[in-house]
Amino acid sequence: MMALAQSIGSSRGVAIALAVVRWAVRFVAVVLVIATFNFVLVHAAPGDPAQVMAGQSGSADEQMLAQLRADYGLDKPYPVQLAIYLKRIVTLDLGYSYRQQRTVLSLIAERLPATLLLTCSAFLLSLAVGVSLGTLAGVRAGKWSDTALTVVSLFLYAMPVFWLGLMLVLLFSVQLDWLPAFGYVTIGVQMTPFERIRDIAAHLVLPVVSLGAVHLAIYARLMRSAVIDVAHQDFIKTARAKGLKRGQIIIHHMLRNAVLPVVTVAGMQAGTLVGGAVVIETVFAWPGLGRLTFDAVLQRDYPLMLGIFLVMSVIVISLNLITDAIYRIVDPRVSLRAAA
Repeated sequence: MMALAQSIGSSRGVAIALAVVRWAVRFVAVVLVIATFNFVLVHAAPGDPAQVMAGQSGSADEQMLAQLRADYGLDKPYPVQLAIYLKRIVTLDLGYSYRQQRTVLSLIAERLPATLLLTCSAFLLSLAVGVSLGTLAGVRAGKWSDTALTVVSLFLYAMPVFWLGLMLVLLFSVQLDWLPAFGYVTIGVQMTPFERIRDIAAHLVLPVVSLGAVHLAIYARLMRSAVIDVAHQDFIKTARAKGLKRGQIIIHHMLRNAVLPVVTVAGMQAGTLVGGAVVIETVFAWPGLGRLTFDAVLQRDYPLMLGIFLVMSVIVISLNLITDAIYRIVDPRVSLRAAA
């Protein structure tokens, strides 16, 4: 028996190792494909970064344009530039920003924490509130509370995020003066570490609510439908027949099965939060990758744009892998072999 258990444990360890290797290979392959696609799209867009740089320096004669293109490798054929770019990616060299006069990696490392703080907070808020409201609406289907939650969800889903952000600023910052309107932290004020955390949290409230509102509505509607569907399954009827309390049925039986489609959609929607942060960070002057992307596009800063797009792609792919892992934890029926 002990030999059999060791054999089973060894087989499972080999399966896990093979799955990890497959995921790593797929991860690298997808990142390289996305990097190539981003390179083609960025260079196909109209505009010449050499002209932008020359115009900012006050001189745009042909000699200076040719010198700038030669300095930054823009005079080489596109396939050569692509090969150089992919080679740099392998060595984790994302290039040098034309406009900022700094390495792309340092610029992204400086702005990435603010973006991750914003997007992760919005994701967790929307998921927690959306699942809670959807569950409440599902177990009270057809009642006035279900109707009210449905109307609120549709209202949030139909509302543009930038308009919601501006309305929240007008209400809570301008009219009520409860929360700061813009920025990441209050500038020019000496604060203790605890006061600084509290100040950042206050600045975070409005952007997080604006960014997570649409996704909250999606999760609430999806969870409501899933709860209503699961409530009519045979195992729920069996649990009721056994005399289990309503709270036990909802928490231990209903939620575990109803949350599966929400987990799937949340994993796909998590990537859109990163893209939606571009608009929210611009509205609230949040110093993250969104504003940096906006500035890079206006300035035709190709290396910076490509670096940001690559980092965002890696984040989205990583979130999908995490979603797969969570799905297997929530639903043990999904085998490791099937996932690989």
